[in-house]
Amino acid sequence: MTTPAQDAPLVFPSVAFRPVRLFVISIGISAVAVVAAAFSGHLMLGVFFGGGLLLGLLNALLVRRSVDSITSQDHPLKRSMAINSASRLALITVIALIIAYVFRPAGLGVMFGLALFQVLLVISTAVPVWKKLRAGVPGDSSTGPEERGTGT
Repeated sequence: MTTPAQDAPLVFPSVAFRPVRLFVISIGISAVAVVAAAFSGHLMLGVFFGGGLLLGLLNALLVRRSVDSITSQDHPLKRSMAINSASRLALITVIALIIAYVFRPAGLGVMFGLALFQVLLVISTAVPVWKKLRAGVPGDSSTGPEERGTGT
């Protein structure tokens, strides 16, 4: 008997998520954005850009919290994670769009900050995993046939 996809257990691999590092990078990029925006005469664009980066970090922290709480259940379901993700993303998007609309045109910096944060998040989690894969983890299935034993 097979379990329907929506009722299947939820499994997440361990991910190299370092929020403090992302916070420091976001603050550094925000400072550069504010200085560059100030020199171009659009200081608030840089401020809102930094706000978008921090809003993205808040989203990432909420993701980690929700994953921890959902996977700690006896039988975590994909449906609960999907509902949580959709509601969280809707809320973050609505907040960003309200800021962008109310403080237009400089408020659009929030949207650009959110977008850049997603790129930073992917890079900061993918690079350590990529390095680990390239180094070859002991007990990994990527070992050659000479190490696996061919039965001869």
